[in-house]
Amino acid sequence: MSRESKPHPFVSHLESLVEDRAALAALRQGLGRPPGSVPAMHRYVIPYLPAAADPRDEAACYVIAALFGLHPESTVYGNVGDHFARTLDRANPEHNVSTERRFGTLLASHRDDLPDHLRQAISFLRSRKEPVPVNYHQLLRDIRNWNHPDRFVQKNWANAFWRQPAATVEKSQDS
Repeated sequence: MSRESKPHPFVSHLESLVEDRAALAALRQGLGRPPGSVPAMHRYVIPYLPAAADPRDEAACYVIAALFGLHPESTVYGNVGDHFARTLDRANPEHNVSTERRFGTLLASHRDDLPDHLRQAISFLRSRKEPVPVNYHQLLRDIRNWNHPDRFVQKNWANAFWRQPAATVEKSQDS
């Protein structure tokens, strides 16, 4: 897995709500809705926004809050590519076709469609037999940088998803 992310204060606040069922329910109301359009979310988001948050940062916080309400299992390790890689069946690669397709669609998402694709991705991670925790600290940073001209977020996710485990690389080099 990739290195540990530096905690983000807004996400740390969300993590403090993990046992508050009413707060999580209010946050989930933002799923599929434009960021900032659900009044029930405001009390959990507005007081914790950065002082000079621009509209993109504010929207990213609302998206993260709604996703956290859906799947509040979090970690400080990895990125979405790492999380999706944890769902792969290394013994039966043919079983991974739909996961790869889902992940590829997420990587190709336009910023305007990203909240919907992330909702589907987080639902997928939550639905696993052993739910995969999400690094919301890193995901918040990644959402904010989604449209960077270098597409470094998408490249980082792809690298984390498609890289070969060290044992596989060592075996292929020995051949």
